[in-house]
Amino acid sequence: MYRSFDRFARLVAEAPWTVFLFILLITGVSVVGFYDADRVRSFVLGMKEEEVERKSDEDYVDAPNVESVSLSDSDATLVIESPGEMFFTQDGSDALRKIADNLDDLPQVDSVLWMDRLPILNMFGFPRPLLPRAESSEARFESAAALAHKHPLVGGQMLSKDGKTLLMLIKFEWLFVDGDEDVTTELRRVAEGTTAEFPGLDYKFYVTGRVPYILKAIQTQTANSSMFLKLGYGMIAVMALVLFRGPTAVFIVALAPALGVFWTQGFVRFFDLQHNPFNEIVLPVLISLIGLTDGVHLMVQIRKLRASGLSGREAAQRGISEVGLACFLTSLTTAIGFGSLTLATSEVVQEFGKSCVIGVVLTFVSVICVIPLACTTVLGRSVHIGHEKGLIDRNLGKISRVIDFVMPHTRALSWTAIIATVVLTAISIFLPPDDKGASNVPKSAEAAVGMDHMDKAFGGLNFCSVDVRWTDKIGADSADVLQVVTEVSDLLETEEMIGQPLSIKNFVEYYPGDGKPAERMSMLELLPPPLKRAFYRPERRFANVTFRVQNLGIAAYDPVFKRLEAELEEIDAAHPEFTLHMTGGTVERWRTIFEIVLDLAASLGSAMVIIFLVLTIVYRSLTIGLISALTNIFPLALTGAVLVFTGQTLEVVTVLAFTVCLGIAVDDSIHFITRFQEERLKGGSDADAIRRAFTAVGTALVMTTAVLITGFSVVLFSGLRDYQLFVAMGILTIGSALFGDIVFLPALIAYFYKPDGEKTILQIEEADDATTAITEAVTAE
Repeated sequence: MYRSFDRFARLVAEAPWTVFLFILLITGVSVVGFYDADRVRSFVLGMKEEEVERKSDEDYVDAPNVESVSLSDSDATLVIESPGEMFFTQDGSDALRKIADNLDDLPQVDSVLWMDRLPILNMFGFPRPLLPRAESSEARFESAAALAHKHPLVGGQMLSKDGKTLLMLIKFEWLFVDGDEDVTTELRRVAEGTTAEFPGLDYKFYVTGRVPYILKAIQTQTANSSMFLKLGYGMIAVMALVLFRGPTAVFIVALAPALGVFWTQGFVRFFDLQHNPFNEIVLPVLISLIGLTDGVHLMVQIRKLRASGLSGREAAQRGISEVGLACFLTSLTTAIGFGSLTLATSEVVQEFGKSCVIGVVLTFVSVICVIPLACTTVLGRSVHIGHEKGLIDRNLGKISRVIDFVMPHTRALSWTAIIATVVLTAISIFLPPDDKGASNVPKSAEAAVGMDHMDKAFGGLNFCSVDVRWTDKIGADSADVLQVVTEVSDLLETEEMIGQPLSIKNFVEYYPGDGKPAERMSMLELLPPPLKRAFYRPERRFANVTFRVQNLGIAAYDPVFKRLEAELEEIDAAHPEFTLHMTGGTVERWRTIFEIVLDLAASLGSAMVIIFLVLTIVYRSLTIGLISALTNIFPLALTGAVLVFTGQTLEVVTVLAFTVCLGIAVDDSIHFITRFQEERLKGGSDADAIRRAFTAVGTALVMTTAVLITGFSVVLFSGLRDYQLFVAMGILTIGSALFGDIVFLPALIAYFYKPDGEKTILQIEEADDATTAITEAVTAE
């Protein structure tokens, strides 16, 4: 493997134009990816035939042509908040009607559904609005308010229980939508303008719902993508300037990762991965920092060689020979860590893993080509200027204080590392899996604030349901249907965390009268078809009971859903002709969260095993492989324990962060171990080799970690919880990995590594070179 880098090093020194043309080729392909990736993808993959959707057998069942009422399929929701119960007043009711009418007058609005426009729900079908006219008496408004709270579709559904929040569900006519403002700020402007006509009212409005939330997510992602791409490039330049001081060294080191990011952004478009949320925000910063850390190690070595008197070409050639393998191994192990994400169930995680692998490979190519090539040009003449002023070079001696502390205490530090890793790993096992949902919008955004308000005011934002199905042995008008639905609804009402169960039971009970289900089943015929078909479809032998779930995370609902499923099984067993199934987005996430987290944990474990095997094979030492594994498990275990102590949970984003950080944290171990192996060949004791290796790379390890932490920290300003959690974990893991690499790793090598009988790859290749030299000499004679 060393010979491969020696050959490449000679290529850079002797045929730089070949390397330059190779760089131009990759750059050209990336440019094509930016501007015409679709055409290339279509040419390579071929046009896929569109599949024609076939209707299921159920679609052919005769069903009434009736559009059912739904509280969850609107395009947008206008949330109206009142400081008091002002909706049922003269001005309050008049303002609400005018708001709805003015919204209806907008060309982009197709319909507005609110409590005053619900289907008539009385036994005789007489039109009687839930909201009295403005000229009505105060007593009439009070009775109307009480009646509205009893209405199945109003109380707790479109009007909060405290009477201070009201919803208007809006659907758009997309033909007349000209811009984002038409479906967001324009709605609030109309509502606020209408309310201004009533000085006594103090309504507050939020425009939220599916469309406003998606639009805000897209806007946030686009803005963050541009901002963090610039921050990534800027961070490269600033950190390079701080580390190297010399302007040419700064330019060369910054150029390599910047080009790597550009290549990555172009290449991911060939695979249609550019729209992944992590790719647009995290990937540019992550790839630039990975490239910068490798670039720092390579440039430090080249500058030392230039300062010692070697020419630019000689320094570049020897720099690749001495550091190239370590950079390759760090890129390989990082790619393995990222590649394990492709084993995950989540498509977003899979895409991010693929993109990271592409980015790591391209950035390694950029670093190993651009930096040595640039050093052979006119830029290389002054690359060593500022060498003695660089932050790394000025502090090479100071780092020896750490190794002076470590070497006399190798036994104590080694067992401390082992015990701490075991204990912290045991604590991390208690991290409960959870899924709080994606946070694609800042909490301060209007769409997010409105949804949060709805979640609290109505006892839940997410709709779930219990689907009730029956066999053909049960008649469509059988009282057993109402009986089972009633039992399910009563069960849901026993759970405090379940909000507002709604079914045909609520509508039957709304009508006056008492009696058993067998006596009241006929009352369903009085329901308006849009309401009836929302919860009861006899031709499909289907009914459902909807309920609300708050956005508290899956872990909070785990015991609730377990109890409900157990009780539903009992109801199911008591009624053999019926089948009950709890469904909904939150319920499905609850069922799959353990599978997803275990899936990601397995990918993390597989990455650790593969990295261990790679290092064991490369260094031809099981001891080195085990030591490296221990020092790389330690930071993950420490971060996991911190999450436990701070009350956090094991979410998809946290496991993702663990996997990414593993790929990055192992880099420092590789640089130290590789340098240690090189120093052993120079003679002296292993303790001396450890000291020399530590002095040579220790400061660089500290500085590259500082680069990573500083670079990651910029993402904390994204305003999105998932990214903030990802980066916070990254900072903690990478910081603790540095501690393990400069304290535990030297101690473990000094205490446990006994190379007798073991040959490293360096020794094997040196022996091979010696044999080759002897053979050539004999042949020459």
